[in-house]
Amino acid sequence: MGKKLYVGNVSFQASEDDLRELFAKAGEVMSAKLITDPATGRARGFGFVEMGSDAEAQKAISTLNGTSFMDRNLIVSEAKPQERRERGPRGDRGSFGTRRPGGR
Repeated sequence: MGKKLYVGNVSFQASEDDLRELFAKAGEVMSAKLITDPATGRARGFGFVEMGSDAEAQKAISTLNGTSFMDRNLIVSEAKPQERRERGPRGDRGSFGTRRPGGR
């Protein structure tokens, strides 16, 4: 079990300090980070919390997963490594605007 946890379904009104305070009930919080949209700066509804030990991370998962926080039921699980995204030949993410066979 890793020390870094994924926290999903977070209220858009929550702050990193709110997360830190909530997870401190399970043990030492090393860091709390809410993810924001780079273009708008608005919260995306998820983040990551790093706990002080594996045991504290497990306690946070077992006690906080599914609990209500700011009127939303949290999803708390072990964080997984970020997967590399594949890019198209022009560096874009998809094929929007490209022609299909048959001229459609």
